[in-house]
Amino acid sequence: MSHQTGIKEELTPAASSKPANKWQDDYNKMIKPLIVENQPAYILYRLDTKSSDSGYDWLFISWSPDTAPVRQKMLYASTKATLKQEFGTASIKEELHGTVPEDITLEGYHKYKRNDAAPAPLTTAEEELAELKKNTVTTDYSVETRHQTLSGVAFPVTDEAKQVITELGKGIHEYVQLKIDLEEEKIHLVTACDVSLDKLPTKVPSDSARYHLYNFKHTHEGDYMECIVFIYSMPGYSCSIKERMLYSSCKAPLLDLIQSLGVNITKKLEIDDGSELTEGFLQEELHPKVSLHQPKFAKPKGPPGRGAKRLTKVQDLGTSDRDS
Repeated sequence: MSHQTGIKEELTPAASSKPANKWQDDYNKMIKPLIVENQPAYILYRLDTKSSDSGYDWLFISWSPDTAPVRQKMLYASTKATLKQEFGTASIKEELHGTVPEDITLEGYHKYKRNDAAPAPLTTAEEELAELKKNTVTTDYSVETRHQTLSGVAFPVTDEAKQVITELGKGIHEYVQLKIDLEEEKIHLVTACDVSLDKLPTKVPSDSARYHLYNFKHTHEGDYMECIVFIYSMPGYSCSIKERMLYSSCKAPLLDLIQSLGVNITKKLEIDDGSELTEGFLQEELHPKVSLHQPKFAKPKGPPGRGAKRLTKVQDLGTSDRDS
Protein backbone atom coordinates (compact mmCIF):
# COMPACT_ATOMS: atom_id res chain seq x y z
CA MET A 1 0.00 0.00 0.00
CA SER A 2 1.32 3.44 -0.90
CA HIS A 3 0.05 6.66 0.65
CA GLN A 4 0.71 9.92 -1.17
CA THR A 5 -0.28 13.53 -0.62
CA GLY A 6 -2.95 14.62 -3.05
CA ILE A 7 -4.01 18.04 -4.25
CA LYS A 8 -6.07 18.57 -1.09
CA GLU A 9 -3.04 17.69 1.03
CA GLU A 10 -4.59 14.55 2.48
CA LEU A 11 -3.33 10.98 2.59
CA THR A 12 -4.99 8.81 -0.03
CA PRO A 13 -4.27 5.18 -1.08
CA ALA A 14 -2.51 5.09 -4.44
CA ALA A 15 -2.14 1.33 -5.01
CA SER A 16 -2.44 -2.06 -3.34
CA SER A 17 -1.41 -5.62 -4.22
CA LYS A 18 -2.12 -9.08 -2.85
CA PRO A 19 0.80 -11.37 -1.89
CA ALA A 20 1.67 -14.11 -4.39
CA ASN A 21 4.76 -15.68 -2.81
CA LYS A 22 6.86 -15.23 0.30
CA TRP A 23 7.40 -11.57 1.18
CA GLN A 24 11.08 -11.62 0.14
CA ASP A 25 10.12 -12.95 -3.32
CA ASP A 26 7.40 -10.35 -3.84
CA TYR A 27 9.30 -7.42 -2.38
CA ASN A 28 11.13 -5.87 -5.35
CA LYS A 29 8.28 -6.68 -7.77
CA MET A 30 5.78 -4.79 -5.63
CA ILE A 31 7.91 -1.95 -4.23
CA LYS A 32 9.75 -0.76 -7.34
CA PRO A 33 6.61 0.25 -9.34
CA LEU A 34 5.48 2.43 -6.41
CA ILE A 35 8.61 4.58 -6.45
CA VAL A 36 8.00 7.81 -8.36
CA GLU A 37 10.88 10.23 -8.97
CA ASN A 38 10.65 13.50 -7.01
CA GLN A 39 7.46 12.29 -5.25
CA PRO A 40 7.53 11.20 -1.58
CA ALA A 41 5.34 8.29 -0.51
CA TYR A 42 4.52 6.03 2.42
CA ILE A 43 4.51 2.28 1.75
CA LEU A 44 3.16 -0.36 4.11
CA TYR A 45 4.47 -3.81 3.24
CA ARG A 46 3.16 -6.94 4.95
CA LEU A 47 5.66 -9.47 6.29
CA ASP A 48 4.98 -13.18 6.72
CA THR A 49 5.25 -13.11 10.50
CA LYS A 50 2.31 -12.38 12.77
CA SER A 51 2.44 -9.80 15.57
CA SER A 52 -0.54 -11.46 17.26
CA ASP A 53 -3.39 -13.83 16.57
CA SER A 54 -5.27 -10.96 14.97
CA GLY A 55 -2.76 -9.62 12.44
CA TYR A 56 0.55 -9.65 10.60
CA ASP A 57 3.72 -7.66 11.14
CA TRP A 58 4.26 -4.79 8.70
CA LEU A 59 7.27 -2.94 7.32
CA PHE A 60 6.72 0.82 7.17
CA ILE A 61 8.68 2.42 4.30
CA SER A 62 9.13 6.17 4.14
CA TRP A 63 10.22 7.27 0.64
CA SER A 64 11.41 10.88 0.60
CA PRO A 65 13.79 11.58 -2.32
CA ASP A 66 16.29 14.42 -1.97
CA THR A 67 15.03 15.83 -5.27
CA ALA A 68 11.44 16.27 -4.01
CA PRO A 69 10.22 19.83 -3.26
CA VAL A 70 11.01 20.94 0.28
CA ARG A 71 7.35 21.69 0.99
CA GLN A 72 6.30 18.13 0.10
CA LYS A 73 9.04 16.62 2.26
CA MET A 74 7.96 18.76 5.21
CA LEU A 75 4.29 17.77 4.73
CA TYR A 76 5.15 14.09 4.65
CA ALA A 77 7.43 14.31 7.66
CA SER A 78 4.80 16.10 9.73
CA THR A 79 2.15 13.48 8.79
CA LYS A 80 4.26 10.39 9.45
CA ALA A 81 3.42 10.01 13.15
CA THR A 82 -0.31 10.41 12.48
CA LEU A 83 -0.31 7.73 9.79
CA LYS A 84 1.55 5.26 12.02
CA GLN A 85 -0.87 5.89 14.87
CA GLU A 86 -3.93 5.49 12.65
CA PHE A 87 -2.58 2.28 11.13
CA GLY A 88 -1.53 0.89 14.50
CA THR A 89 2.03 1.22 15.78
CA ALA A 90 1.83 -2.23 17.38
CA SER A 91 1.55 -3.80 13.92
CA ILE A 92 4.60 -1.97 12.53
CA LYS A 93 7.56 -4.22 13.27
CA GLU A 94 10.24 -2.32 11.32
CA GLU A 95 10.76 0.99 9.55
CA LEU A 96 12.87 1.76 6.49
CA HIS A 97 13.68 5.23 5.17
CA GLY A 98 14.96 5.96 1.68
CA THR A 99 16.18 8.99 -0.25
CA VAL A 100 17.44 7.07 -3.31
CA PRO A 101 15.80 3.96 -4.84
CA GLU A 102 18.66 1.70 -3.71
CA ASP A 103 17.79 2.44 -0.07
CA ILE A 104 14.45 0.63 -0.21
CA THR A 105 15.23 -2.36 -2.43
CA LEU A 106 15.41 -5.78 -0.80
CA GLU A 107 19.21 -5.46 -0.77
CA GLY A 108 18.88 -2.02 0.84
CA TYR A 109 16.58 -3.50 3.48
CA HIS A 110 19.11 -6.23 4.36
CA LYS A 111 21.91 -3.65 4.47
CA TYR A 112 19.85 -1.56 6.88
CA LYS A 113 19.32 -4.64 9.08
CA ARG A 114 23.06 -5.37 9.17
CA ASN A 115 23.98 -1.77 10.04
CA ASP A 116 21.22 -1.55 12.64
CA ALA A 117 22.51 -4.67 14.38
CA ALA A 118 26.13 -3.49 14.41
CA PRO A 119 27.36 -1.63 17.50
CA ALA A 120 27.81 2.08 17.03
CA PRO A 121 31.46 2.76 16.10
CA LEU A 122 33.59 4.96 18.29
CA THR A 123 34.66 8.32 16.96
CA THR A 124 38.37 9.09 16.77
CA ALA A 125 38.09 11.26 19.89
CA GLU A 126 36.31 8.46 21.79
CA GLU A 127 38.96 5.95 20.75
CA GLU A 128 41.74 8.26 21.91
CA LEU A 129 39.97 8.87 25.23
CA ALA A 130 39.46 5.14 25.77
CA GLU A 131 43.14 4.49 25.03
CA LEU A 132 44.17 7.29 27.39
CA LYS A 133 42.04 5.92 30.22
CA LYS A 134 43.44 2.43 29.65
CA ASN A 135 47.07 3.54 29.84
CA THR A 136 46.85 6.35 32.40
CA VAL A 137 46.93 6.00 36.18
CA THR A 138 43.85 7.68 37.68
CA THR A 139 44.68 10.70 39.82
CA ASP A 140 42.61 13.25 41.69
CA TYR A 141 43.84 16.08 39.48
CA SER A 142 44.16 16.12 35.73
CA VAL A 143 43.72 18.41 32.75
CA GLU A 144 40.19 17.08 32.31
CA THR A 145 39.12 17.66 35.92
CA ARG A 146 40.67 21.12 35.91
CA HIS A 147 38.77 21.99 32.74
CA GLN A 148 35.48 20.92 34.33
CA THR A 149 35.98 23.17 37.33
CA LEU A 150 36.37 26.33 35.24
CA SER A 151 32.86 27.81 35.45
CA GLY A 152 33.50 31.03 33.51
CA VAL A 153 32.19 34.52 34.18
CA ALA A 154 28.46 34.79 34.88
CA PHE A 155 27.43 38.25 33.66
CA PRO A 156 23.82 39.15 34.54
CA VAL A 157 21.25 38.69 31.76
CA THR A 158 18.57 41.37 31.36
CA ASP A 159 14.93 40.50 32.11
CA GLU A 160 14.00 41.27 28.51
CA ALA A 161 16.54 38.75 27.24
CA LYS A 162 15.34 36.09 29.71
CA GLN A 163 11.75 36.65 28.58
CA VAL A 164 12.44 36.09 24.86
CA ILE A 165 14.63 33.05 25.61
CA THR A 166 11.68 31.52 27.46
CA GLU A 167 9.36 32.44 24.57
CA LEU A 168 11.72 30.80 22.07
CA GLY A 169 11.50 27.60 24.10
CA LYS A 170 7.70 27.79 23.76
CA GLY A 171 7.87 28.25 19.98
CA ILE A 172 6.94 31.94 19.90
CA HIS A 173 10.24 32.96 18.26
CA GLU A 174 12.49 31.13 15.80
CA TYR A 175 15.60 33.22 16.34
CA VAL A 176 17.13 35.17 19.26
CA GLN A 177 20.40 37.13 19.25
CA LEU A 178 22.23 38.26 22.41
CA LYS A 179 25.26 40.48 22.98
CA ILE A 180 27.54 41.46 25.86
CA ASP A 181 27.72 45.12 26.83
CA LEU A 182 31.44 45.29 27.53
CA GLU A 183 31.23 48.44 29.64
CA GLU A 184 28.11 47.57 31.60
CA GLU A 185 29.12 43.87 31.79
CA LYS A 186 25.60 42.62 31.10
CA ILE A 187 24.08 40.36 28.45
CA HIS A 188 21.41 42.16 26.42
CA LEU A 189 18.83 41.17 23.82
CA VAL A 190 19.64 42.31 20.26
CA THR A 191 16.67 40.87 18.38
CA ALA A 192 13.99 38.18 18.54
CA CYS A 193 12.15 37.27 15.34
CA ASP A 194 11.27 34.61 12.79
CA VAL A 195 13.88 34.15 10.08
CA SER A 196 14.25 31.70 7.20
CA LEU A 197 17.40 29.62 6.95
CA ASP A 198 18.58 31.41 3.80
CA LYS A 199 18.40 34.77 5.63
CA LEU A 200 20.04 33.50 8.84
CA PRO A 201 23.65 34.27 7.71
CA THR A 202 22.75 37.96 7.29
CA LYS A 203 21.93 38.16 11.01
CA VAL A 204 25.52 37.37 12.01
CA PRO A 205 27.69 40.51 12.44
CA SER A 206 31.06 40.49 10.67
CA ASP A 207 32.77 42.85 13.13
CA SER A 208 31.59 41.74 16.59
CA ALA A 209 30.87 38.58 18.55
CA ARG A 210 27.33 37.39 19.31
CA TYR A 211 25.34 34.56 20.86
CA HIS A 212 22.48 33.14 18.76
CA LEU A 213 19.62 30.72 19.42
CA TYR A 214 17.96 29.27 16.33
CA ASN A 215 15.10 26.78 16.05
CA PHE A 216 16.21 24.71 13.03
CA LYS A 217 13.08 23.17 11.48
CA HIS A 218 13.97 20.35 9.11
CA THR A 219 13.42 16.74 8.14
CA HIS A 220 15.73 13.80 8.85
CA GLU A 221 15.05 10.29 7.54
CA GLY A 222 11.46 11.29 6.87
CA ASP A 223 10.83 12.71 10.37
CA TYR A 224 9.94 16.36 10.94
CA MET A 225 12.21 17.82 13.61
CA GLU A 226 12.68 21.10 15.46
CA CYS A 227 16.11 21.46 17.07
CA ILE A 228 17.24 24.54 18.98
CA VAL A 229 20.87 25.30 18.14
CA PHE A 230 23.13 27.58 20.18
CA ILE A 231 25.58 29.43 17.93
CA TYR A 232 28.59 31.38 19.20
CA SER A 233 29.90 33.63 16.43
CA MET A 234 33.36 35.17 16.75
CA PRO A 235 34.72 36.88 13.61
CA GLY A 236 38.39 36.25 14.34
CA TYR A 237 40.79 39.03 15.22
CA SER A 238 38.55 41.87 14.11
CA CYS A 239 37.37 41.81 17.75
CA SER A 240 39.41 43.09 20.66
CA ILE A 241 41.16 40.70 23.03
CA LYS A 242 38.81 41.77 25.82
CA GLU A 243 35.74 40.98 23.71
CA ARG A 244 37.06 37.56 22.71
CA MET A 245 37.91 36.65 26.29
CA LEU A 246 34.60 37.83 27.76
CA TYR A 247 32.45 36.07 25.16
CA SER A 248 34.41 32.88 25.66
CA SER A 249 34.20 33.08 29.47
CA CYS A 250 30.49 33.97 29.59
CA LYS A 251 29.37 31.19 27.25
CA ALA A 252 29.13 28.30 29.75
CA PRO A 253 27.18 30.22 32.46
CA LEU A 254 24.83 31.59 29.78
CA LEU A 255 24.15 28.06 28.49
CA ASP A 256 23.32 26.95 32.05
CA LEU A 257 20.87 29.85 32.37
CA ILE A 258 19.23 29.07 29.02
CA GLN A 259 18.67 25.45 30.03
CA SER A 260 17.29 26.55 33.41
CA LEU A 261 14.69 28.63 31.53
CA GLY A 262 13.33 25.43 29.97
CA VAL A 263 15.08 25.64 26.61
CA ASN A 264 16.56 22.34 25.45
CA ILE A 265 19.64 22.99 23.32
CA THR A 266 20.28 20.17 20.85
CA LYS A 267 23.65 21.37 19.54
CA LYS A 268 26.27 24.01 20.40
CA LEU A 269 28.22 25.48 17.46
CA GLU A 270 31.05 27.97 17.02
CA ILE A 271 31.48 29.85 13.73
CA ASP A 272 33.72 32.57 12.32
CA ASP A 273 31.36 33.82 9.63
CA GLY A 274 27.61 33.74 8.98
CA SER A 275 28.11 32.15 5.56
CA GLU A 276 28.87 28.86 7.36
CA LEU A 277 25.21 28.56 8.41
CA THR A 278 23.85 26.51 5.51
CA GLU A 279 21.29 23.71 5.67
CA GLY A 280 23.99 21.17 4.79
CA PHE A 281 26.22 22.39 7.62
CA LEU A 282 23.44 22.23 10.23
CA GLN A 283 22.26 18.81 8.99
CA GLU A 284 25.79 17.42 9.23
CA GLU A 285 26.32 18.85 12.72
CA LEU A 286 23.00 17.52 14.02
CA HIS A 287 22.98 14.21 12.14
CA PRO A 288 26.59 13.30 11.30
CA LYS A 289 27.09 10.39 8.94
CA VAL A 290 29.12 7.74 10.72
CA SER A 291 31.24 5.33 8.68
CA LEU A 292 31.27 1.78 10.01
CA HIS A 293 34.58 1.09 8.33
CA GLN A 294 37.34 3.44 9.40
CA PRO A 295 40.41 3.32 7.12
CA LYS A 296 43.58 1.85 8.52
CA PHE A 297 46.60 3.99 7.80
CA ALA A 298 49.92 2.33 7.03
CA LYS A 299 52.84 3.11 9.30
CA PRO A 300 55.04 5.71 7.54
CA LYS A 301 58.42 4.54 6.28
CA GLY A 302 61.56 5.77 7.96
CA PRO A 303 63.99 8.23 6.37
CA PRO A 304 65.91 6.84 3.36
CA GLY A 305 69.56 5.81 3.61
CA ARG A 306 69.70 5.27 7.34
CA GLY A 307 70.99 1.74 6.96
CA ALA A 308 69.89 -1.48 8.57
CA LYS A 309 68.50 -1.57 12.09
CA ARG A 310 71.13 -2.20 14.77
CA LEU A 311 70.54 -4.94 17.30
CA THR A 312 71.83 -4.32 20.81
CA LYS A 313 72.90 -7.46 22.60
CA VAL A 314 71.80 -7.70 26.21
CA GLN A 315 74.78 -8.21 28.50
CA ASP A 316 74.81 -11.48 30.42
CA LEU A 317 75.28 -10.19 33.97
CA GLY A 318 75.79 -13.65 35.38
CA THR A 319 78.70 -14.37 33.05
CA SER A 320 80.31 -11.02 33.78
CA ASP A 321 80.28 -11.64 37.52
CA ARG A 322 82.01 -15.01 37.14
CA ASP A 323 84.67 -13.61 34.82
CA SER A 324 85.49 -10.82 37.22
